[in-house]
Amino acid sequence: MFKYFPTNYLWNLSVDLAIEMGARIGEIEEMCAPLQDAARQPDASGTQAFRETWARMADKLCELAAEDEAKGRLLSAGEKYGRAASYLITCERLQAHEAPGRLALYRKCLDTFAKGIALARENCERVEIPYEGSHIAGLLVRAEGCDGPAPLLVQVNGLDSTKEMKYRVGLPAWLARRGVSSLIIDQPGSGEALRLQGLTARYDSEHWASRVVDWLETRSDVDPRRIGLEGVSLGGYYCPRAVAFEPRFACGVAWGANHDWRDVQKKRLQKEGDFPVPHYWAHVRWVWGARDQDDFMRIAERVHLDGILDRIKVPFLVTHGQKDSQIPLHWAERTYEQLVNSPKRELKIFSDREGGAQHASFDNSINAGHYIADWVAETLNGRVA
Repeated sequence: MFKYFPTNYLWNLSVDLAIEMGARIGEIEEMCAPLQDAARQPDASGTQAFRETWARMADKLCELAAEDEAKGRLLSAGEKYGRAASYLITCERLQAHEAPGRLALYRKCLDTFAKGIALARENCERVEIPYEGSHIAGLLVRAEGCDGPAPLLVQVNGLDSTKEMKYRVGLPAWLARRGVSSLIIDQPGSGEALRLQGLTARYDSEHWASRVVDWLETRSDVDPRRIGLEGVSLGGYYCPRAVAFEPRFACGVAWGANHDWRDVQKKRLQKEGDFPVPHYWAHVRWVWGARDQDDFMRIAERVHLDGILDRIKVPFLVTHGQKDSQIPLHWAERTYEQLVNSPKRELKIFSDREGGAQHASFDNSINAGHYIADWVAETLNGRVA
């Protein structure tokens, strides 16, 4: 794990995620060098300082991109806008949900990301899936070299990631080269669903996952018999749960298992395990729509997979980082052990040897991501050669 800030796991996590999204090391140095003292300050003042330096870099990149546009250099402009959006989402996710200007910062990230995608002509299309009188926003990446309906992997967030983050880390592009399309969504409790529509998380993830499958079945470019589901971090709970109760999914992948999130919350109350974001308890209450801490703990009691996984009768891959300090490895082993009716179950533990040993492989995602992409392509009849 790259540790720019020796005493601040949360900020190191953010820097590492930015690197996985394509951050440039010189820009990281420019943004982070002034923050050494702030990294030791309480959340409110420290995260404000982090936001200021990262947003300033994003603004500079947007200015440079505008200069490229003026010269007709649209591919260069698109790349800069894309990187600026990654820096904006990096500092936005560290803010308390009621922090002044957070929503405007998030909207700026969406606009900048969309502009980058369009100018760079990336294989990525924004889609909206009808849901509960509103919609679930997603990013559709089409399989390369595929004539006719293609297999597709739906990809869902964890507690604090967004569809833009998951897209930039690279799994959709790696799958596209293997003949598998991707749909990366902001499910209830994450991204646009939470910030713009007030759709909070729910333990019965099959409720929204089934609506996504309904929508995919209407598309002529998707093979309805070859739709898989992947979830990262807390998505390592959402995904197995949804696959268990939605039989139309042809496979599942947990990128970081999360078998018993209720136990993780109890341990965190006892100061065990690292937090993924500052202002943690306020953040989880916001995500789950809890009135107060007691209400949140009552909600969390339902967020576990015991007594559920024997319903899964399709291939399932469970991955976990050997050094995960947020979710202990034994929960990945528990998920694997309970997949008793999966015809093709696998537990893959990423170690220092191949990288990806930290939580959800944020320390080095590419080898882990290619492992997942190969497994999905093999399972959904894509290609690996």
